[in-house]
Amino acid sequence: MFATLSDRLADTFKNLRGKGRLSEADIDATAREIRIALLEADVALPVVKEFVGAVKERARGEEVSGALNPAQQVVKIVNEELVNILGGETRRLRFAKSGPTVIMLAGLQGAGKTTLAAKLALWLKEQGKSPLLVAADLQRPNAVNQLQVNGERVGVKVFAPEPGNGVGDPVRVARDAVEEAKRTLHDVVIVDTAGRLGVDAELMQQASDIRDAVRPDEVLFVVDAMIGQDAVTTAQLFLDGVGYDGVVLTKLDGDARGGAALSIASITGKPVMFASNGEKMTDFDLFHPDRMASRILDMGDMLTLIEQAEKTFDADQAAKAAAKLTGQGGEFTLDDFLEQMQQVRKLGSMSKIMGMLPGMGQFRDQLENFDEREIDRIQAVIQSMTPAERANPKMIDGSRRLRIARGSGRQVSDVNQLVDRFFEARKMMQSMAKGGGIPGMPGMPGMGGGKSAKAKAQPKKGKGAKRSGNPAKAAQEAAAAKAAKAAGGGNPFGTPAGDEPVDYEKAAAALNLPKDFSKYLK
Repeated sequence: MFATLSDRLADTFKNLRGKGRLSEADIDATAREIRIALLEADVALPVVKEFVGAVKERARGEEVSGALNPAQQVVKIVNEELVNILGGETRRLRFAKSGPTVIMLAGLQGAGKTTLAAKLALWLKEQGKSPLLVAADLQRPNAVNQLQVNGERVGVKVFAPEPGNGVGDPVRVARDAVEEAKRTLHDVVIVDTAGRLGVDAELMQQASDIRDAVRPDEVLFVVDAMIGQDAVTTAQLFLDGVGYDGVVLTKLDGDARGGAALSIASITGKPVMFASNGEKMTDFDLFHPDRMASRILDMGDMLTLIEQAEKTFDADQAAKAAAKLTGQGGEFTLDDFLEQMQQVRKLGSMSKIMGMLPGMGQFRDQLENFDEREIDRIQAVIQSMTPAERANPKMIDGSRRLRIARGSGRQVSDVNQLVDRFFEARKMMQSMAKGGGIPGMPGMPGMGGGKSAKAKAQPKKGKGAKRSGNPAKAAQEAAAAKAAKAAGGGNPFGTPAGDEPVDYEKAAAALNLPKDFSKYLK
């Protein structure tokens, strides 16, 4: 979503590299580029003015003028200001001290409230809560049926006493849902309300009536992040007409410019609490301003990636794979490789996963063109092997590779490539698991990866003694070297040359050292 903004900011910061000091002209040029980048991203004009003004003021301050690397310091300033306009700190749900916590969703039609209600219910369920979904959108065709289907997908009960499609009283449904939650011991009630194509008096009145009837602990305004500048206007109208406690951004995985996310929190003063960034029910999480700012500046989002991995990965499988890589649990096989690949696929698309890594913005085109089906093809090749072949890939000879290729619908070259890459990857992972670093890369402090002990032990091959090109002088040097060898090998310590063993005790006795000095020779 923030691709355009990220690219423009990256180009702006490139112009600052290599500068020992930032002049007034440099600061003005940087501020101008940042202003253009934000306006192109559909950020509201008041927010742009406030943001650029803050960056310029801090850039002229002592924190930059005395910095050794002004470019990095400007990036730091921009990052901190982005966090500020995104809301500052992560805002979490407030739960009721007694009785069920009531969460009301409001917003325009098409913003994705019904789907988001199910995503929120699943997220709360994973937090140990027992949510109840309420179908109070009785106006949009099939809205009730859609919520029931989504509720069944996430395993959450749906309260839907009315069929909808223009039939029923949404205020009474919402009120009865709270009583039903108390009776069935559900601790969270999520009320899905109706929307309109635009803000009107009827929409505001119905939302206000539902709010007054159930007295929600949290009112969340759901906004489509793809509607651009109009998102701020709509958010302000809802804030004035109904009031809400937080904002939920949907469709963050779209190709919009993302100005809504950067504008709403600053204009309305209400924090963005949740973000939906995909079609799956699991593509939903808390909105972290600092992590979003890092993504915009192409610094990655490793914390979110780690959290998703912790929720998705099987700890026992990961431990077994790690034990095999260190040689303590047997050989790491293609079966283990396939299990790990399937675990990674649970995190989502590879392009989304790679996009969370720092510095991947420069490979955006490659990530967008990544063929997710390639993983399916690899899986087909592995599953076309016999259990014995997956356990011992070394036994896969030419005839076996031909059979595997035919069974998986691939070419023999694809099978060859997979097997070769598996051996290379296993070797690298084993080296890293044992603390040996990456083979072929220079060693780093506290890590291996440098030369082996055997390689270190081998002396460097010398070029031999230099000889003069003058025959007379060469003969003179040879005679001198022969005399030195006879006198003790030309050794500065006077020890004899040659292969005969040295009697060091006899040599020490000949030195006539003090008696108490002998202890240092042992």
